Amino acid sequence: MPKLTAKQNIQAIVSAIKTEEQALRAKYPVLNQQNSIALVILLLSLLSLIGVASLYYMSLIPAWLCIILAAVITSISHELEHDLIHKQYFSKRPWLHNFMMLVVWLMRPNTVNPWYRRKIHLHHHKVSGTNQDLEERLVGNGIKNPLVRAVVIVDGLLGLVISSKRFNKEIKGFKFLTVFNAGFPIATAYFVILYGVIAYYLLQLFMPLESMLPSWGVDVLAVAEFLMVVLIIPNIIRSSSLNFITSSMHYYGGVNNVIEQTHVINSRWFIPFQLFCFDFGRTHTIHHFVPNQPFYIRQLISQKILPIMAQHGVRFNDLRSIKRANLYETKQEGV
Repeated sequence: MPKLTAKQNIQAIVSAIKTEEQALRAKYPVLNQQNSIALVILLLSLLSLIGVASLYYMSLIPAWLCIILAAVITSISHELEHDLIHKQYFSKRPWLHNFMMLVVWLMRPNTVNPWYRRKIHLHHHKVSGTNQDLEERLVGNGIKNPLVRAVVIVDGLLGLVISSKRFNKEIKGFKFLTVFNAGFPIATAYFVILYGVIAYYLLQLFMPLESMLPSWGVDVLAVAEFLMVVLIIPNIIRSSSLNFITSSMHYYGGVNNVIEQTHVINSRWFIPFQLFCFDFGRTHTIHHFVPNQPFYIRQLISQKILPIMAQHGVRFNDLRSIKRANLYETKQEGV
């Protein structure tokens, strides 16, 4: 059998993905109610987050359980945002579409706004694997120094500050203030609370600040601490898990086609991180071949599609690429 070209392999994968989706929709006609499904998922996720926060407020669950549950719930809102960016839901009803965009941003306040992210994400699909891919570079892709990479993965704002000088030189049209202002006012408030609480407790090590706070200051601190548990720390866990996986699975340099843009991560060692980013590492590569597809469809067809992708040249668990700053090598090293 003659060896297939990259174009033929890509066509085979795309065809398989679309065929499986069509078969799934034919078997379960309810899947054609795409807008309704997305809205239900969004409302259930929002109500679940509010419910978990309420249980913590009433001292019915401990802080650690609230943090874990909230992190899992907000990972679903990220998948919804991803689909909304590709206008999978309510594209003909802008007010409802934008309402959903706002809600998923509120649930994930440590991100830039979804309308700006749409711009850099669609650009990501065009330039994935190159130094022009701002979206992936913002979360650590292409960074060789492990310490710098860890900081960028965990703290988006600090990562932006660290990388801005390099981005100015390498990325066309990059402006620090454009990205920074894309987080206003929600992400701005998030980081003010986060850094404020950290600064308060660091100062507490050297002086008793609590006795010096006025009554309104005590109330503000209580609200900030509550938000830390129900929203801020969960999103640190969620975004760090997502950033770690996405920056690990996307290649940087040496990329010539869609097959070379990503590898699939389904190693059992990544299960704890997959839990907080809705199995992103195992299913995201499917999205690169067929972007206009709801996230739950990718999940449902992944078991059949992953072996097909492997047959047609998509790599799996190429974790050595992290040591190469995500460089795609034509001759793959042993894993």
